[in-house]
Amino acid sequence: MAGLYIHIPFCESKCIYCDFYSMANNNHLIDNYIDALLVEAVERKKELNTETLTTVYLGGGTPSLLSSTQLSKLVNGLKKVFDFSDVEEFTIEVNPDDVTPECIQQSKSLGINRVSMGVQSFSDEDLRFINRRHTAKQATDAIHIIKEAGIDNISIDLIYGIPGQNFEIWKNNVDTAILLSVQHISAYTLMYEEGTRLSVMRSLGKITEVDDDVVTAMYDYLVAQLKLNGYTHYEISNFALPGYHSRHNSSYWNLTPYLGLGVAAHSFDGTVRRFNPSNLKKYLDTLSEGELCVEVEKTTKAERYDEYVMLRLRTADGIDADELTRRFGEEYYQFFIEKAKPLVSEGSLINENGRYYIPENHIMISDNITCDLLWDD
Repeated sequence: MAGLYIHIPFCESKCIYCDFYSMANNNHLIDNYIDALLVEAVERKKELNTETLTTVYLGGGTPSLLSSTQLSKLVNGLKKVFDFSDVEEFTIEVNPDDVTPECIQQSKSLGINRVSMGVQSFSDEDLRFINRRHTAKQATDAIHIIKEAGIDNISIDLIYGIPGQNFEIWKNNVDTAILLSVQHISAYTLMYEEGTRLSVMRSLGKITEVDDDVVTAMYDYLVAQLKLNGYTHYEISNFALPGYHSRHNSSYWNLTPYLGLGVAAHSFDGTVRRFNPSNLKKYLDTLSEGELCVEVEKTTKAERYDEYVMLRLRTADGIDADELTRRFGEEYYQFFIEKAKPLVSEGSLINENGRYYIPENHIMISDNITCDLLWDD
């Protein structure tokens, strides 16, 4: 099995916290970009080898900016290149203010069966601060539109720790999401990524970060309320009702092969990682000449081990010691076991019959725990 990721880098406006490769005011390039994507798809199909395609993800950026004609051209073009007959989960990312009954019905007719929506907050004050272009009402209306169209697999993103956001605002965000009965919630603490407007605002003293104790209380409320309402906490930032975990994102954490197409997209075939440069002009120019601009990232066995440990310990399933041995051999198994012993003794890592995972009450310090298990070289 394998996944297919398509990156759509276009946005109407740039959120102040975003460090993904995306750009505003370039929508006139969308048609050329779709042409380039389909050329790349043909040239790189072989990288999936004989793997069966089981998940497809249109991410960004803002894929919902595509017109109905553009979306049809992209999806139908991909279906001519790849076999979609075994695809179980086909996701599109949308902004709430792009959602209409017509666009959702069209998405559904193309085989899209999951919608991931960047809500971020149900507070208009929060939304204005982070430069989102929708309102809280538009977000709730969009969820109802998607449901009425017959798509019953909806994921929303929420952000906590936004400057000016207090515990009551966050509590309302969580409670609203539960009342709306969305099947999947991804919740992230606000990150101050280098080069973003948010980071600059902090360095200039224009904003103050939310106190760590408040952020921890926000996270604790999120975890407790979602658990109480039937959501499984299956990855550090992800919660799902039974049967609605993100199959595509899980493939990243499971090191399942996937092919990423588009500017700045990454790929993994089970051994080798490849990526396209974060440069739209270079991407378009190179593919217009019939050439690929993909670069190969060579990694050592130790680096692959480190990545495996970091990704698997983000999940509730954790690390299976037998699988670790199959992947990396006895030396790495013994290394992991020895490093894990003191963590297990202190209770920051749980060992259940060879399955190692971080308990929920230690998730906020999971980075420190993971670092103790990484290779020394």
